[in-house]
Amino acid sequence: MSIVILALKVNSENAQETSMTILDDLLSTLNTDTPVRDIRLGLFHTGVLTRNCGLASTLPRDALKQRPLFQSLVQEAGFLMDKSSAELVQLAYSDNLPEATIGMAAVNSLIDVDEERCSVLNAGDLIAEKGHGKKVAIVGHFPFVPKMREIAAELWVIEKNPSEGDLEEDAGPRVLPEADVVGITGATLTNHTFDQVVELCRPDAYVVLLGDSTPLSPVLFDHGVDAVSGTWVVDPDLALRCVSQGATFRQIKGRKLLTMTR
Repeated sequence: MSIVILALKVNSENAQETSMTILDDLLSTLNTDTPVRDIRLGLFHTGVLTRNCGLASTLPRDALKQRPLFQSLVQEAGFLMDKSSAELVQLAYSDNLPEATIGMAAVNSLIDVDEERCSVLNAGDLIAEKGHGKKVAIVGHFPFVPKMREIAAELWVIEKNPSEGDLEEDAGPRVLPEADVVGITGATLTNHTFDQVVELCRPDAYVVLLGDSTPLSPVLFDHGVDAVSGTWVVDPDLALRCVSQGATFRQIKGRKLLTMTR
């Protein structure tokens, strides 16, 4: 699966100010009184083990495109285990994508997921249910896109590395306001464009945040999201082993997909 980050042309100062709102709210809910037990920065995914095991998309293509090059390097590589959980989650604010990925995985590892509020449901199935016969926009070319092309009245796929039929990322401001149902990759939290993307969605649109970077937290419901579809790791040792050996999302074992709705 190719992960897209929607790049919006906004004033840099305003972008930085608004993009931190959701991170501020997420971090305010965390109990960081637990040690950092493991960190794995894999090729496609990153895992952090604190109280639980949290995952996030590594986004290697986007990281390597950052300039100057030092912005794609983890500044304290080899010494991150010396940080407390409270310090590690602060990396989610970093403009350095690998560091922000580690921070998001740490955030996900500290969320006390209320499993009673969740259902074992794939985001693709939820979007298919809500988007049948409607206009659907998806930020990212996820595996369920071919199915959606068959059942949606109109489908726009916004992709940083577009395949045939996909739109370039600059199409977001044009098509997102037209969509009845919107799927947004959780990686927008990592590159700090989440708030700007959500602002482009209609107030009555059904918005799903999906992918392993997605926090399974009801905090998202206060930020224009109707459903969060993320990953709950049930076997940390197995999942981290897969991550560190270059597993794609489908290859990561020891986890299950959960969806929480408003």
